[in-house]
Amino acid sequence: MAVLEKTSRAQATGLSLTSWVLFASSGPLAKAVMAAGCPAAAVTSVRIALAAMLLAPVVTVLRPRALRFRRADLWLLLGYGLVGVAGVQLFFFLAVARVPVGVAMVLVNLAPALVALWVRVVRRTRLPGLVWLGIGLAVVGLGLVAQVWQGARLDLAGVAAGLAAAICSAGYFLLGEHGASRHDSFGLTAAGLAIGAVVMAAVSPPWTLPSDLLHAPAVLGGLRAPVWLALLTLAVACTVLPYLAGLHALRELPSALASVLALVEPLVAAVLAWLLLGQALGRTQLAGALALLAGAALVQLAGESAFRAGNHETRSHSPRAAKSVSVRPIRESTR
Repeated sequence: MAVLEKTSRAQATGLSLTSWVLFASSGPLAKAVMAAGCPAAAVTSVRIALAAMLLAPVVTVLRPRALRFRRADLWLLLGYGLVGVAGVQLFFFLAVARVPVGVAMVLVNLAPALVALWVRVVRRTRLPGLVWLGIGLAVVGLGLVAQVWQGARLDLAGVAAGLAAAICSAGYFLLGEHGASRHDSFGLTAAGLAIGAVVMAAVSPPWTLPSDLLHAPAVLGGLRAPVWLALLTLAVACTVLPYLAGLHALRELPSALASVLALVEPLVAAVLAWLLLGQALGRTQLAGALALLAGAALVQLAGESAFRAGNHETRSHSPRAAKSVSVRPIRESTR
């Protein structure tokens, strides 16, 4: 049993890493599409709509049971679609449109620290001092990356959009963890994308994108491709696949550990932006990025044991937990 659990955890870790590498590739690709003339909101709307149109019919035909939800699940679905899908993508692309991809990725990856704060304040789990040290280190790193003393050099609206994306990303982890333990990942992803598509259609209807713009070239490094192909790649490789992989991983991984693995995303995105877009962080910003990532990792690694212990204690004092605590695996104690 222990071997099987370790194997399952290793597979989930691999899926989570794959998910964040795919998510990271969306930054440079979206930047190229926006450089061709597509507004950030339009890119987000078309990306999510295409992803929903591709996945929902497949799930409906092949896994119809996955789309069976109860009325009590409505708020979970709305929250996941609004925050975890539409919110993350829209604010991230708004940030990418105004600041370098590497900066946007670092900002959105404040999410692990936000998850830790949620655990402490809302779930009332006491966290060790190293957690707060990590949060402080992350905030200092954020200041170095954002170069707050040189506001004219780094767009403040772009920084604000990146921080909003971080809040939505934290919601993605918490809502995804809650939903993945109860629902099929295909059904939850399809429903979340459909809801996100409706929300984004109200902000920027995808059908208003000029048809001639779809055939304009999107330049990514030495590669040139029509915008429609770049958008299709964004929908499949950078949306459907990573959301499916990420939700499946959250069935085995608590949100705390999954958010740590997400820290590979800004590193991959920064490398891709440097190779394909010629964007590079300065030395001060690189130092800040390292400090932010180190602080966010410290938050999670130091708080993981306290996080689980607090949830286990909470469950053991509840009537339902008294019946099930002996048979439910520890990995589900956060859900």
